[in-house]
Amino acid sequence: MPNIVVLVKQVPDTYSERKLSDADHTLDRESADAVLDEINERAVEEALLLKEAHGGDVTVLSVGPDRATDAIRKALSMGADKAVHVSDPALHGACLLQTTRVLAAAIGKVDGVDLVIAGNEATDGRGGAVPAMLAEVLGYPQLTHARKVTVDGSTITVVRETDTGLTHLRASLPAVVSVGEKINEPRYPSFKGIMAAKKKPVETYTVADLGIDAAEVGLAGASTSVLEATPKPPRSAGTRVEDSGDGGAKIAEFLVGQKLI
Repeated sequence: MPNIVVLVKQVPDTYSERKLSDADHTLDRESADAVLDEINERAVEEALLLKEAHGGDVTVLSVGPDRATDAIRKALSMGADKAVHVSDPALHGACLLQTTRVLAAAIGKVDGVDLVIAGNEATDGRGGAVPAMLAEVLGYPQLTHARKVTVDGSTITVVRETDTGLTHLRASLPAVVSVGEKINEPRYPSFKGIMAAKKKPVETYTVADLGIDAAEVGLAGASTSVLEATPKPPRSAGTRVEDSGDGGAKIAEFLVGQKLI
């Protein structure tokens, strides 16, 4: 049934110190441990659940440097069938628009795509716009912020969660879905899955392979760039109140000064 492409991304571990490069203010990927983004694990899990229910193939797709192979192998060890990896130095500093164009071209390399699943946003750039932009480029309906996904034949139904409540969406396949943190609990790769992942096919492409001119992607032609960055200032010490019988009044005075009461 549905042939699914899952977008995955290798990001700096949130427990590591994350910083920007001094040279061009792009993410310094070598300064921190790199992991498969947690929201992408949930996207992979949802694809695997749909595969188990309806059949089909799950292809993971990643755009990133050579080291992103580790994130791809993690997704394959969870149970995905194959992978596509777009790796090209020309993509350094690519913006959301450029990344979307590359993803759309790479999806075109996968036969018979019925569904594209992504996380709502990555933990590094946090743009949160790629799923919707990708749907526009592909001409697919978009069903974003999903906390539940159901496929019935060529119809997909999503329960969408936002700050204002739940919305029920329905569309015809092919479609693009982005998932939130409440969608599922991702499985742990088994030893068997880890060993099997080493033999699963990974197709690697450059931007030229996708029919994209290298001069049209990367930092020089990006629609956005970081001009300046400063470290977060150290946390200042709090206000200490000595209670000599009037502690309550001092606290109230402080709160009034902060316009909290």
